Amino acid sequence: SSDFMAVKADLSNEKETLKVCETLKKESAFILINAAGFGRFEPHEELSGKVITDMTFLNLTAPMLLTNATLRDLKKNSGYLININSIEAIKASKFAGVYSATKAGLKAFSDSLFEETRKSGLSITNINPDMTQSGFYDELRFETSSKEDERLLVTDIADAVEHILSMRKGAVVSDYTIRSLKFGITKKKL
Repeated sequence: SSDFMAVKADLSNEKETLKVCETLKKESAFILINAAGFGRFEPHEELSGKVITDMTFLNLTAPMLLTNATLRDLKKNSGYLININSIEAIKASKFAGVYSATKAGLKAFSDSLFEETRKSGLSITNINPDMTQSGFYDELRFETSSKEDERLLVTDIADAVEHILSMRKGAVVSDYTIRSLKFGITKKKL
């Protein structure tokens, strides 16, 4: 028996997300890390209704559904809920209205849930990383800088998760913001 359960699913698909929720309800959860997400960064009037609803579902609704499916066990086990959020949860940027709204919404959900479940011993943390070199930018017109001090690496986020899980059980970091020392962005050649 493994301590971890891997579930492969497309969380942008509502039916698959609900299927994962049913699977998770049958297991005893100790840690849930919500990390799926995508963004489109364009003037708001240029976003299609489908992009808006898809972004809202993956960035906000899916984590809420997965949390709902595991919350009883997370509370019972005094476990951990970690949302890999975004710097956009706390800092708005132009051309990021929907993305920022979904990330701020996830932060508000987490903050409210922390207050709701505080006596249970469940630790809830939002990790708010700045631009991180990852597949997130594959479909976008820009990407992180190639300079080490102008971007984050996925390992920086993993280190934050490790730090959160290693803290003494009576302490919780509710918001963990990680920024690169400098800011850099690279526009892709189309």
